[in-house]
Amino acid sequence: MNNRNVYDIEVSDYKGFTYKLEAFKGKVILVVNTATECIYSEQLKQLETLFQKYKDRGLVVLSFPNNNFDNRQPGSNEEILKISREKFGVTFPVLAKISVNGDDEHPLFTHLKHEQPGIFGSPIKWNFTKFIIDRQGNVVNRYLPMDDPQDMSAKIEVLLQEA
Repeated sequence: MNNRNVYDIEVSDYKGFTYKLEAFKGKVILVVNTATECIYSEQLKQLETLFQKYKDRGLVVLSFPNNNFDNRQPGSNEEILKISREKFGVTFPVLAKISVNGDDEHPLFTHLKHEQPGIFGSPIKWNFTKFIIDRQGNVVNRYLPMDDPQDMSAKIEVLLQEA
């Protein structure tokens, strides 16, 4: 996995349609493992604010629902999408529910954790761990669940200005 390019990794949308992250090549990508019943779920609104502010300049936010932590994301992909849209106002892509740790973890999160191991080791510790991927596909930052999405604005601004 070490030499794998992030753009070669396949993801699935809530309907099961699979595509490569290459679809977002040239964009700044904010990847977040989400859960709509988590203490941090209000961050979905803040992530939407970031998305609206920067989407025309090349930011994409990708929500990856997961149920790895204390059963905070029950429901089907369709139910998760509906809650994300109706309760939190999310318009950015909400992908299929995945696992972010363990034997069945999604290859994207294996790659993200390898590139940005985190302060206390590579495993994702809770929902709303956030990763920023620059326009060239480099994983440049990892943020903790409690980190406010608005505090990422300065870093996003810098990355959006880079060619």
